[in-house]
Amino acid sequence: MEAVFAALSADLPPILHVERRTEVIAGIDGNDITLYIHTPQNRSGPLPCVYHMHGGGMVVLTASGPTYRRWRDELAALGMVVVGVEFRNGAGKLGNHPFPAGLNDCLSGLQWTFDHKASLRISRIIVSGESGGGNLSLAVGLKAKQDGKREQIAGVYALCPYIYGAWAQKSKELPSLYENNDYLINCSLMEVFASVYDPEHKNATNPLCWPYWATHEDLRGLPPHVISVNELDPLRDEGLKYYQKLLAAGVPVYSRTVNGTCHAGDVLFRKAIPDVYAATIRDIKGFADSL
Repeated sequence: MEAVFAALSADLPPILHVERRTEVIAGIDGNDITLYIHTPQNRSGPLPCVYHMHGGGMVVLTASGPTYRRWRDELAALGMVVVGVEFRNGAGKLGNHPFPAGLNDCLSGLQWTFDHKASLRISRIIVSGESGGGNLSLAVGLKAKQDGKREQIAGVYALCPYIYGAWAQKSKELPSLYENNDYLINCSLMEVFASVYDPEHKNATNPLCWPYWATHEDLRGLPPHVISVNELDPLRDEGLKYYQKLLAAGVPVYSRTVNGTCHAGDVLFRKAIPDVYAATIRDIKGFADSL
């Protein structure tokens, strides 16, 4: 997977006028967590911050990979501070760490970012990510509310969120699981990833593990959200169902469907569809500026 993602962003021209540094912090589980901080050069005044969680089903890929380095650069180049968190996956370079290890790391990084708003010169924090990162974005929002830390998050922008968790039993309420199966990803792969993230299936309906199962009470009072989905994605309808739940709970939310694209196509295929990629980057910036 790392090799495929590296090929997707190979030979792209560098993004200029962005400064990059890393910070290593202590997580709530006692482990070290690397944060990748990208800031625009020659900025004046505080800027919105995108706190980014990478994709990979909470099981594979890394924040240090070229696709996500590029994503952070592109967001920063539009005038935002971007903090990417290297959370522990269910499997991968950092070892095998099932739920809730990755979520705990994301919460630790968010706390550090919030505590350092002044030194980072950021005005507000938007949590965001695609696929598995979309799951974690929504879960971080839910957990922050549970912990009385709602004020840390100004908004949540989740792209193609991977949140259902029960792909072995396809639901008639989610027709995209049938219509779009095998466009880039499939239900069988998602079942495997889900079994790695929650090996004993103890959290099958825990919304912090699978946000699809969040109740009206879980959602009420959350900050503004955006749910962005891809037309040809098996996960499309679980994202739209979450949008409908947020709407019913009174959460300020809008949704967008990126037509003609597969799962995360507007994040992954910068070389093939640069205009679609740029539109999503601009929408995140517009959402951040609107809060």
